[in-house]
Amino acid sequence: MAHWHEVLLGCDMVSHGHLLRLALSPSSTCRKLAEIPGNQIMARKKSRKPKGETRTSFMFPSLHQAVANAVSYQMAVPWFCETDSDRGARNKWTTHVMGRFRCRNSCGTNGWSSKKVAILIRGYDLNGYNAVVFNQRCRTCDQLGTLTLDENSYVERVADRIQIWAGIQVRRGRHPTSKPTKPHERALCEGCKRGVCRQTTDGWEGDYY
Repeated sequence: MAHWHEVLLGCDMVSHGHLLRLALSPSSTCRKLAEIPGNQIMARKKSRKPKGETRTSFMFPSLHQAVANAVSYQMAVPWFCETDSDRGARNKWTTHVMGRFRCRNSCGTNGWSSKKVAILIRGYDLNGYNAVVFNQRCRTCDQLGTLTLDENSYVERVADRIQIWAGIQVRRGRHPTSKPTKPHERALCEGCKRGVCRQTTDGWEGDYY
């Protein structure tokens, strides 16, 4: 006989051997739950599968302080707008940051790196800004990846742009690419789907790993 698990829902129960008997007149709910074998309860818990990534873009308000620390003392302290919307934006700029993506599906691909992760930076009144980083899809299973952002590239790009909008001259050289990159795959880039990716014919991403 299967073992039965005791379920306490305000009903008085006593166990007799492996089967629970209700000491008082139980409700139908108590009776129904009390008669579920323990192995069935465990099976139901084990049937839950981890969810894959569903986000097509990401925002990083936690990096605002790093951005504020990176801008010049010549400008007022910037503020971060947490609403992902063009409404109220006075300026917009698209560029790229770097990051790694992990595939949480069962296609066998662990993930990939990218030096061309699309980002949209918006500027608002009084040195307000926000930045939206766009996801990429796995080449093997076409599912969304989970991003680990290169925070230094994000802070540098965002800080440079809001300083330029504030009229402050920024002098930084372009970062050379260590090796040739693969052609841009628009179908895998959520930034391309939103029409905000600058990368059209140049390099796309690093190596899958």
